Amino acid sequence: MSQSFRHPEILEIARREGKVTVERLAEHFGVTHQTIRRDLSDLAESGRLERVHGGAVLPSGTTNIAYEERRSLNHDAKAAIARACAARVPDDVSLFLNIGTSTEAVARELLGHKKLLVVTNNIHVSNILMANPGCEIIVTGGSLRRSDGGLVGKVAADTISGFKFDLAIIGCSAIDPDGDLLDFDIHEVGVSQTVLRQSRRAFLVADHSKLRRMAPARIASLAEIDAFFTDRPLPEALASRCAAWNTEVVVAR
Repeated sequence: MSQSFRHPEILEIARREGKVTVERLAEHFGVTHQTIRRDLSDLAESGRLERVHGGAVLPSGTTNIAYEERRSLNHDAKAAIARACAARVPDDVSLFLNIGTSTEAVARELLGHKKLLVVTNNIHVSNILMANPGCEIIVTGGSLRRSDGGLVGKVAADTISGFKFDLAIIGCSAIDPDGDLLDFDIHEVGVSQTVLRQSRRAFLVADHSKLRRMAPARIASLAEIDAFFTDRPLPEALASRCAAWNTEVVVAR
């Protein structure tokens, strides 16, 4: 069976089951694992699927992908983005890290930094930074979202309102062609908006897949971000907008 016949059927299986795996698809079509990996990569490049460890899932427009699946998405790209971002974070500053696997990657790259005051609403970020003796960690209150270890809601926002950060490092679930940062949880959006108001500078960390996704709730515009760390050049129209907004775009390698 040729690729043009496999692709529609792979998408139909993904719609029916929510996820496809390399092993099961190879058995179903009677082809090699390598052939299926190429199919999934092609479908991911066209924005019709998102790759996860061992397979792929449908891109989501109203609900986010499960946390464990997100951890495996674009792992190498997130690591490169995190290194580039952390290299721009000086010692002896206060910063906020929000919920997300990309901000968790940044936390790992901050383990060698000194005299940091880090406030976070991400339980995973606090656990990662515990290994850095030169980092004071403050975890916000809030409602615990068990799905990803995030703290959200009014208590989290009220905690953040008591600080003025040198730097905020945030992630998002999607970026639309107009340059708006989007997310799925309105309570998380409120926290992120408070963070941006309480920060002197703001960095966004987001890989290229976020440009192919949609989410219903608006956080802010890239015009409000000082530097956007990503792994591929932006579409020409969005790159022009960032230049007009003086939003620096850093493409990590």
